[in-house]
Amino acid sequence: MNTQLSDHYQQILVGLGENPSREGLIDTPMRAAKAMQYLCNGYSKSLEEVVNGALFESDNDEMVIVRDIELYSLCEHHLLPFIGKAHVAYIPTGKVLGLSKVARIVDMFARRLQIQENLTRQIAEAIQQVTNAAGVAVVIEAKHMCMMMRGVEKQNSVMSSSVMLGAFRESCNTRHEFLQLIGRGR
Repeated sequence: MNTQLSDHYQQILVGLGENPSREGLIDTPMRAAKAMQYLCNGYSKSLEEVVNGALFESDNDEMVIVRDIELYSLCEHHLLPFIGKAHVAYIPTGKVLGLSKVARIVDMFARRLQIQENLTRQIAEAIQQVTNAAGVAVVIEAKHMCMMMRGVEKQNSVMSSSVMLGAFRESCNTRHEFLQLIGRGR
């Protein structure tokens, strides 16, 4: 365990005017350090490690979609959570990715200090890199605690971001099919 991180949390408590020696806070710096390390464990993972060779031959050249992948991340500006869902699609060109690997790729990037726009692009580019797909689409919808708990304090706001690569960017029909299948097309 990183005792330096724990020491920093101790100083944060003091800076807030708290007494880190009071009963309820005695172990808080260490608990907070462990929690932060867990919430940011994406830094310790690589794409190769996460995919672990789970790429399989397939004649399928139709859209593959994994919807409603829950994600939890931390805003790099305020260190507050944003929570939401990712919808990921790709069009295979001879190989398909193991189903759980799509969710693991989402988690690897979400478990880093992030902004949603970059997270969306990182996931899309990683899927493209691994699968060499004809196209990749990623839509993320999330609620941001930095907007809900502080600042403008808007409780019902949801941010949507999307990245379309290859066929999803080039073909309105392909993009529209994806958006309809995830329930976002009009």
